[in-house]
Amino acid sequence: MFVQTEITPNPNSLKFLPGKNVSNSGSFEITKKEDTDSELVRNLLSINGVTGVFLGLDFLSINKSEEVAWEEIKHIVISLINDFYSSGKEFVIANELFREKNEEHNEIEQKIVSILETKIRPAVAKDGGDIKFKEFKDGIVKVELQGSCSGCPSSTLTLKQGVQNLLCHYLPEVKEVIAI
Repeated sequence: MFVQTEITPNPNSLKFLPGKNVSNSGSFEITKKEDTDSELVRNLLSINGVTGVFLGLDFLSINKSEEVAWEEIKHIVISLINDFYSSGKEFVIANELFREKNEEHNEIEQKIVSILETKIRPAVAKDGGDIKFKEFKDGIVKVELQGSCSGCPSSTLTLKQGVQNLLCHYLPEVKEVIAI
C-alpha cells in the first residue's frame, strides 16, 4: 500500500491519502485519545507532536505542533496507516450497518477480502482503479472492477492471471474469479 501526502495551506497540517476509504460515517476531528475507540487514531495521537486527526471520506489530515518537524513524524504516520489497512480493516470510522455487513462474511470470504485488500488492491490502485469483493459461491469469486480498471482491455488478463492465480494459490476453495 502506498500512502500519498499533500501539503495544505497550514504548514502544521498534512493530508494523508491512503487510497482507501477512511470514514463512511461523515467527517470527524479528534484531538484527545479518550474521545475515540479507533486504535489507529489513538496511535496517531500518541506520536510526539501530533495535536489532532481529521478523518474525511478518503483521507486523514494530521495536525502537529510547531516545535516538531514533519521529517520527524511523517514516516511514523505512514507506517501506522499502512499497518492499519494491511490488517484487513476497511474503515478508520465505520457506521454500525457496515460493521454488521462485514460480520456476515464467512471465514473463506473474510480471507478473500483480506487478500484483495492487502495483496491486490494496492497494485490495482497504482493504475487508477479499484477492486471490490462482491460474492463467493460454488468456488467462484465475483468482484467489481472500478475506476481505470472498468472497461480496460487488459483487465481480463489482470483478473485471470493476477487476481485468480493469487486467490487460487492461497485458497484452494477458489476455482475462478469473474468481474461483474
